[in-house]
Amino acid sequence: MIFVGEGALLRRAVSHAAARGHRVDLVCSPDPLDAAAAGPGTAHLAAPDVNAGAADLAAACTDGIVWSVNNRQIFRAPVLSLGLRIVNVHNGLLPQHRGLPSAAVVFALLRGDTEYGATVHEVDAGIDTGPVLAEHRFPIGPADRFHEVMLRGVRACQALFERTLPAVTAGERPPAVPPRPPAAAGYYGRRALARLGEHRDSPSFARATDLGAFAAHAPEVAEALHRVRP
Repeated sequence: MIFVGEGALLRRAVSHAAARGHRVDLVCSPDPLDAAAAGPGTAHLAAPDVNAGAADLAAACTDGIVWSVNNRQIFRAPVLSLGLRIVNVHNGLLPQHRGLPSAAVVFALLRGDTEYGATVHEVDAGIDTGPVLAEHRFPIGPADRFHEVMLRGVRACQALFERTLPAVTAGERPPAVPPRPPAAAGYYGRRALARLGEHRDSPSFARATDLGAFAAHAPEVAEALHRVRP
């Protein structure tokens, strides 16, 4: 299997997969140490554009599975035409929290959402639109702040990856997600953050923008806040 992404969450996923005896063929990330988490000699590809490395992915993958973990890149042709099963671990519930997880958390708090979580889904040609395989939900309390929800989302991503890994590698589908009332779809990216100033007077603005330790890991939100605050 191949892993695409970056950061501690990716590294923990790579390490967990290797520890469970799964072959890690290639890790695509900015840091070679992410590949080393699977063991010495694991192949690493520093690809600013994973789609430009399609030939490398096709040549390396031995089981047809690509995991996308804490991945900010969007899969497009020719990767989507390789016949690989690409599975994404998304920090947020789908379809209501599509896009940048950091932006989704901000607007989930501004909207007064009472739930957040993580989702594992198949990747298709859209952005966070592929079939949902599994989800991990948790409640948002009335006083919860950005950094608290974001951290719980990260932990939910790791737990969900570990839970779904056996089924995905066996070519099976995880147990069906319990049916729930349809949720309104939402997409949150740079355009949504550009309108953050419109919510300055919201009673939830302070907690929705309290980045805490995530200030360095949510540059788009930090930049939007810099424009909002005098």
